[in-house]
Amino acid sequence: MFYAESDLAALVYEAYQDPDAVLRDFAAGLKNSGARVAGLVQEGHCADASLSAVLLPGGEKIRLALDPDPAASGCRLDARRLQSAGARVAEALEIGVDLLIINRFGERERNGQGLGYLIERALETESPVVVAVSSRRFDDWIKFAGGMSVKLACNRPALEAWWGRVSQRSAAMTHDSRPTVCEVLK
Repeated sequence: MFYAESDLAALVYEAYQDPDAVLRDFAAGLKNSGARVAGLVQEGHCADASLSAVLLPGGEKIRLALDPDPAASGCRLDARRLQSAGARVAEALEIGVDLLIINRFGERERNGQGLGYLIERALETESPVVVAVSSRRFDDWIKFAGGMSVKLACNRPALEAWWGRVSQRSAAMTHDSRPTVCEVLK
C-alpha cells in the first residue's frame, strides 16, 4: 500500500539509471529558487575508492570510501565517515529545512543503521524527505516506511510533480496556521 499524499518519497531506480544526477539537478533547482535543502547526494560507486557524497546545502564533497585495500571486495563505504556526514545533516535539520535528500536506502538503513535516523528526524519535524531506493530494495523500503511512502519513477518530472504537491500543501498549512484578526486582537 502507498500513501499518495505522503511527504516521504522513494525515488525508485533500476541498475541502469542514475538517481544521483536526478537528485543533484533537483536540489540545485530548489536551492536556486530559495528552498532550504539538506542532505547527501552520492557521487562515485560503492564498490571502489570513488565513493563520496555532496553535502547539501553547501555543496562540499565528502569522501565516504574506505582507505584503499587491494584485498577488499564489495561495498567500500566507511560507516564512520557516513555517520560524520549524517551528523552534519542533522545539524541542518535542527535549523530547519524545506526538504531532506538522502542519497540511498541500503542495507545499513534496512538494519536500523546508516542514515535512517535522519529520515525519522525529518518526518518528526514535518520536513518532506526524498530517498533514492534501488528497485531490488524496494520491499525493504516499504517495511521501513510502514507503507507511508510515495513511489516515484527515477526522473525529474516525477520528482517535480511530487514536490509541487508537497510544497503546496506545506504552504497551505502555514497559511492556515496563521492567527486570525480576531485572535490577534484578543
